[in-house]
Amino acid sequence: MTDAARAPGRTWRAPPDSLIASVMLAFLATAGLFYVNIMAAIVTGLIDALGVSEQEAGFVASANMYGAAVGALCAVALVRFVPWRPFALGALVLIIGIDVASTFLRDLQTLIAVRAVHGFIGGALVGVSYGIFSRTKSPDRVFGMLLVVQFGLGGLGTMLLPRLVPVFGTAALFYALAAFSLAALLMLPFLSDYPLEDRQQKDRNRPRIQFGPLGATLAAVFLFQLANMALAAYVIELGRRNGLTTDFASAAVGASSWVSIIGAVLVVALGVRMGRWRPLLIGMALAVVGTFAFHWSADPIAYIAANCITGSAWAFIIAYLLGMAAEFDRSGRTAAAAGFISKMGLASGPFIAGVLLETTNYDVLINAATLALALSALAMLWPALLSDRRLKESAQ
Repeated sequence: MTDAARAPGRTWRAPPDSLIASVMLAFLATAGLFYVNIMAAIVTGLIDALGVSEQEAGFVASANMYGAAVGALCAVALVRFVPWRPFALGALVLIIGIDVASTFLRDLQTLIAVRAVHGFIGGALVGVSYGIFSRTKSPDRVFGMLLVVQFGLGGLGTMLLPRLVPVFGTAALFYALAAFSLAALLMLPFLSDYPLEDRQQKDRNRPRIQFGPLGATLAAVFLFQLANMALAAYVIELGRRNGLTTDFASAAVGASSWVSIIGAVLVVALGVRMGRWRPLLIGMALAVVGTFAFHWSADPIAYIAANCITGSAWAFIIAYLLGMAAEFDRSGRTAAAAGFISKMGLASGPFIAGVLLETTNYDVLINAATLALALSALAMLWPALLSDRRLKESAQ
């Protein structure tokens, strides 16, 4: 029975565990963090439009992400108590306003401060949204849909925005972010209520949180996001430094984002029918190989292949990692904590990469990212095996 059937005369709302609800939840969570999916376009756009260095552009990106990490940390405490729908409404209105205001900023220090505030609000919104994900029947699938939306629209933005910046300046970047948040705002009234009490009643007999496996899961999330974003933020610059044109590099990165949807779709289709350990192991192996392949970025085919492999693995792996974190506590606290750790990794990636590139080169950055991915794979093995064991026990 749908919500609309239970409340005649009220605005239609999507059934809480339906595909359309997953899409709208994905838009809600993406709105607070969409800049991550067009990060390469933003970094390149800031370099071209404002004439800042690679390091300075990376600091703007990191300010947005560190602000988001603080906001996500606050969401860990908020998610059990805050009325999530009014909270989401206020957050969306605020980040739209900040994105519009950002189009008028030219001073680097002011822009860094404003983007940090934007990140804080958006990060809190994402953390609360992740908490709502944990109240669905299959958080992995909702996270998979989240990645479908992010990579699909992120690919379009990465392809188009670097070409628009020379004409419209940084306004093209920030108006694109505002437009996405507006779309999420328009969907908000059609989401179900997702009451905490219903999910708590269903999970009353679940064991208490196992902090050891949870800690390993969060470590895997941090290292994975750090490694991927360290390269993703500079991937267009990497192509340009290897002799590729801006148009080719941005088109290749954008197109690979669409190819990457395959990874997210697989999560939506598979759920946890194969468990988590095997899919994660396969995905991590592909991520390591694809990242190391960026050493051959001077070859256009190798550059495209590396982007496609790493993007698909990214979408596939992070959905399972976040879904696994959500399983530790269906009230939403561990999902929100994973959101915080994820943003810390995403924020640290461009910052560390910017520092490395001041003193070394892209070969060192690629090697460091590959090592971080290998360490993430080691961290996720134990909790994934325990998760699969619990899934088998619950199926018996």
